[in-house]
Amino acid sequence: MIALFQRVDQRRGGGHARSAVAQYLMADVASYLRCSYADEGVRRGMLAGAGELAYLAGWMAFDSGEHGTAQRYLLLGVKLAAEAADAPLAGHILRALAHQALDLGHPGQALGLAQASVEGDRYARAAPRERALLEVVHARTCVATGDGAAASAALLRAENELAAAGEDDDEPARVFFFGEASLAHETACALRDLGDLKGAQDEFRRSVRTRKAATFTRTHAVTLGYLGEVQARKGDVEEACATWHRALDAMEGVRSGRTRQVVVNLRRTLSPYRSRRIDTALELDARAAVHLMGTH
Repeated sequence: MIALFQRVDQRRGGGHARSAVAQYLMADVASYLRCSYADEGVRRGMLAGAGELAYLAGWMAFDSGEHGTAQRYLLLGVKLAAEAADAPLAGHILRALAHQALDLGHPGQALGLAQASVEGDRYARAAPRERALLEVVHARTCVATGDGAAASAALLRAENELAAAGEDDDEPARVFFFGEASLAHETACALRDLGDLKGAQDEFRRSVRTRKAATFTRTHAVTLGYLGEVQARKGDVEEACATWHRALDAMEGVRSGRTRQVVVNLRRTLSPYRSRRIDTALELDARAAVHLMGTH
């Protein structure tokens, strides 16, 4: 069930099926947790499964822009992971909380959460792919707190960990999405925030080129939106508009607060060009406005 819901989230956004995830967690799974178990291993496995589902419910709420609800589910997931003695799962959820804090503009809190995710058994017992994910979010929090050297070191560790990941690894299904495209996306965000627009553009393009867009549609749309923003900041407005049109194409059928924010941001960036009556900007802005009306 978790695998099914994960794929819905990746393809269609957190707005799809989130109520079904919450209902499944609070009804069926909660009743399982009240059962007696044959042994301690079975009990811990059930707690870890519930923790993963709570994490997913929180992540989907985060993607929908419902941040208070997201935090409640994510903190529940951390508690369940602790009771299950599943340190890598706890680290994974702390990483999600760090990502949320970063997006909400709390860099110090984000750094503390990211540092906690890469400490002790949370990192040591994690599979290489999961360690790469933890490190790349850690890198972004270092950028946000002004520590470029620590960010560079964390990005290098993330690259090395992902390179070490193999098909035969005993890795959890929750990291199925994290590969070259995801690493490139997060690296691009770090470079953008460091002011390296050329490097960010190259990494966003690598992410777009290497991602399986039909499977990871939501993130593909967000990446295209961020790429357009970087291109506009570099002064390549025509190219940015073309990229944003591709982003809007990818958003068809996606229900996500993050994709919606991409559209809000592109309209804000287009504002000076719209006032100068530039046809390309006017056409894109009109399309973006229609998209926003359809996502209320």
